[in-house]
Amino acid sequence: MNIYLANQELPRAELVYKQKTGLSQAELLFHYIHHTLPRVNKLLSRWKREAQQCMDMELRVQALNSIAGKDFHCQGGAVFAVPYPDREDLLLRLIVAYQTLCDYLDNLCDRADCWDGRAFRELHQSLIDALTPGMDKHSYYHTYPYQNDGGYIDKMVDECRQCIEELPSYQLVHRDVIGLVGLYIELQVKKHIAWDLREQTLKDWAQANLSWNPGILWNEFAASAGSTLALFALLGLATRPDTNRCEIESMLQTYFPWICGLHILLDYFIDQDEDRTGGDLNFTFYYPDQEVMIDRFKTFIRESHRRASQLPNPGFEKMVIEGLLAMYFSDKKVRKQGFNQMARELINESGRGALHTYRICSVVRKFI
Repeated sequence: MNIYLANQELPRAELVYKQKTGLSQAELLFHYIHHTLPRVNKLLSRWKREAQQCMDMELRVQALNSIAGKDFHCQGGAVFAVPYPDREDLLLRLIVAYQTLCDYLDNLCDRADCWDGRAFRELHQSLIDALTPGMDKHSYYHTYPYQNDGGYIDKMVDECRQCIEELPSYQLVHRDVIGLVGLYIELQVKKHIAWDLREQTLKDWAQANLSWNPGILWNEFAASAGSTLALFALLGLATRPDTNRCEIESMLQTYFPWICGLHILLDYFIDQDEDRTGGDLNFTFYYPDQEVMIDRFKTFIRESHRRASQLPNPGFEKMVIEGLLAMYFSDKKVRKQGFNQMARELINESGRGALHTYRICSVVRKFI
């Protein structure tokens, strides 16, 4: 795909950064590729071995499939450990365990012929348990049709709890972490119930939350709720003993709904063909036309950059935004669906950093 930045004044999205961002993108990417990703793959191998211990065949299949088909979620989430070199290994254990649990639960809700909202909610209680050390665990499979996972969920919950107990500022972020998880659970439950109830239930829930999320649409709020990026950003802050509430609030408002929304909307953007074929829900389908969709994406890009630029050290968040655009638009699905021009327009909206990251990502995809 021939994406280029035209010879013109830099777009507004990149102009908001008034100071050097202080991070070397090349250095971070080198570390991520050569040090972080091998650690992630080693951790995923461990969880694959644990998944093979599921006694119920259906649960074992879904556990193994979720790792094989969604390992890129853990690989992408792992970048949030890179800015904290002293606690990188700890954060990687936490992020990989938590994201692997999310992906497993998603498969249980989406691919095991169950549409019981109560069962989905009980399964997802494990996410709250994982992030609340000391709380009694729940019975996650109580109403789910398949039961014996050989302790698979419990092991991931325990791994998360053990890591969290080593985070010096976790109590400062716990309230916001649980709030984000609550939104994620509501989305997952409502997104997987019977089709005749799903769409209206999602709309009613999302619209009820727009009063504290001005400037976005219901489908954009729902998309934002499906991202784990804000959670990982807060867990990173929790590794620092000097983290304060002001910094946490600024980080949260940068990620939710803006960077989180951009993340999941791009994910749905490249999955349009397969979702139409499979009859699956896709939040980009609720825009009246492609022109409106691209305009809304530009709004998310601009607002994400604007808010990131106001952080004390905005370099990493700038790279997250540019990395999302690069990662999704370098996917072969973009060319296959004829989305090259739209991808070019959105990369131009972000600026030269996104173009540079796109070129790097196109090369990296050949090796991972």
